[in-house]
Amino acid sequence: MDEPDDKLLEEPPDEPEESTESHIVVRDESTALGETIPESDVLTIPEELPILPLRGVVVYPHTVVPLTIGQPRSIRLVDDVAGKDRLIGLVASRKPELEHPGPDDLYAYGTVANVQRLFRAPDGTIRMIVQGLARFELGEFSGLEPYLRASILLWPEEVEEGVEIEAQMRAASDMFQEVAELAPSLPREVVGSVLLQDDPLQVAYTIANYQRMELEVAQELLEENSTVAKLRQLNALLSREIEVLTLGQQIQDEAREEIEKVQREYFLREQLKAIQRELGEVDEQAADVEEFREKIEEAGLPEEAEKQAKRELDRLAKLPTAAAEYGVIRTYLDWLVSMPWSKETEDNLDLEHARAVLDEDHYGLQDVKERILEYLAVRKLKLERKNGKEESVQDEIRREREGAIICFVGPPGVGKTSLGRSVARATGREFVRISLGGVHDEADIRGHRRTYIGALPGRILQALRRVESRNPVFMRDEIDKLGRDFRGDPASALLEVLDPEQNAEFRDHYLEVAYDLSKVMFITTANWLDTIPAPLLDRMEIIRLSGYTEGEKAVIAKDYLIPRQIRENSLRKSEISFTKPAIHELIRSYTREAGVRNLEREIGRVTRKVATQVAAGKIKKKRVKPAVVTELLGKPQNL
Repeated sequence: MDEPDDKLLEEPPDEPEESTESHIVVRDESTALGETIPESDVLTIPEELPILPLRGVVVYPHTVVPLTIGQPRSIRLVDDVAGKDRLIGLVASRKPELEHPGPDDLYAYGTVANVQRLFRAPDGTIRMIVQGLARFELGEFSGLEPYLRASILLWPEEVEEGVEIEAQMRAASDMFQEVAELAPSLPREVVGSVLLQDDPLQVAYTIANYQRMELEVAQELLEENSTVAKLRQLNALLSREIEVLTLGQQIQDEAREEIEKVQREYFLREQLKAIQRELGEVDEQAADVEEFREKIEEAGLPEEAEKQAKRELDRLAKLPTAAAEYGVIRTYLDWLVSMPWSKETEDNLDLEHARAVLDEDHYGLQDVKERILEYLAVRKLKLERKNGKEESVQDEIRREREGAIICFVGPPGVGKTSLGRSVARATGREFVRISLGGVHDEADIRGHRRTYIGALPGRILQALRRVESRNPVFMRDEIDKLGRDFRGDPASALLEVLDPEQNAEFRDHYLEVAYDLSKVMFITTANWLDTIPAPLLDRMEIIRLSGYTEGEKAVIAKDYLIPRQIRENSLRKSEISFTKPAIHELIRSYTREAGVRNLEREIGRVTRKVATQVAAGKIKKKRVKPAVVTELLGKPQNL
């Protein structure tokens, strides 16, 4: 189907003069482009014309329009008229989507046009320039093949005279000039030709030819008989177009200003960076952003934490360093990237090695040692079968969620904390310990939200960051001494930490992302079970340490406590020695306890007094007997 190009290819010719004998006089001042068709000065419009349907465009009288012809029947039509009178009837199709519109698909009014020039393109299409001559009404169709032919009835427009038409014409010219200023794509010569015209109909059709409008509106403008009515309708369209173009220009100006502002800021930043490089200075914000970007890549964060880190980093890059939120985001990112998300130590699950370490660090406690070895044996089997693919995925998931939290229960001084250290040394893991005694704020476990000033993560994540490992042996002392008040219940918060079903996605209020605690080996201690809440107690396996006999205390003192106190007080083994009766005297007369904490304290008192005598040069060696114990420590008090 035939469509016009976006722009005119040449200026419109001078105004045609209509004769009284149904002849049209045309003065063609154009030069040839492509194939030029010879023509006479006077063209006679016959009563029957070949009809060329147009798709999406209306051609007006007194206008010059470029058309592209691609349909075979349309090319045949142009070829036939090119060798004759060069006159065709141009009628718009009611349905532009139709490929081959028939008589019923065309509007009733069209324009007689003269083919001015032709150009045959290499793709077989024809590009031509036509000049509208006069308006007509379609009559009966005399032929449908090879193209449409129909009788026509010329339908001249009514051109009024008076002040109104003059005012409408001037208003149309002024508004068209304003439209041309807002739309630079309109040729300036077209605006000049409109301003020079004094024929209202010529002005109306010339402006309409360049004005954007719907097909139905363009056809209505052609079919309107009154020139004043044409100008009124055209002025309404021009007024609306000016509003649209003005608003569009305002939007473009705002967008351009924003882009220019961003570009200006970018160039200024680049210049500032260049100046700082020349001066040997570093942009603090850029350095921070780049440093955090590298740390995020190296930290091995899980997907959720990585998205959160990059989101906060983008916010940090846009904030000025003087902003209060800058420091908050920077501290948050520092915590986020410094957590041991993927750092862990390799487990040493050699049971013989573990047994040797436990025997080396502790005397007796055979039942306790056997339970610890059983615990390590289960973890060893779990790891071996998982690596050996001897179990299904469901079994792996189930086994990962298995595992008891050990709770050492016993009186003070029986070695509960030192047992945890021995387990860490036996397995090759880092050891971290926190005391829960007196903790009454839930934020100590879960951390504070970032909206608070001075907010920090809870003590769980602080401890993990301190040891830089995601699988340490985590000792939580004095779990039976947890407090509780209006700030929350820390025991309830510990349920998530110590529950193997939940701690794989522990969420600290500060970090706000899931952290996996399932690889941490939690060990708790308590003196009593009565004060531990039942739900928390249910998640732990109780191992009781009842205390030591006098004989066990004597061996512990001889093999562990005395050598340690000699080292801590800078004595040599050759400068002091304890007899067995002296050790029993210390146990019987100076201590009454289940553990050995006070016994070590009394041994320390003796060694310090001996160290004082050695340092003063009074003695070179001291053999501690029961009498010497009484001499150095005084008479035993009633314990």
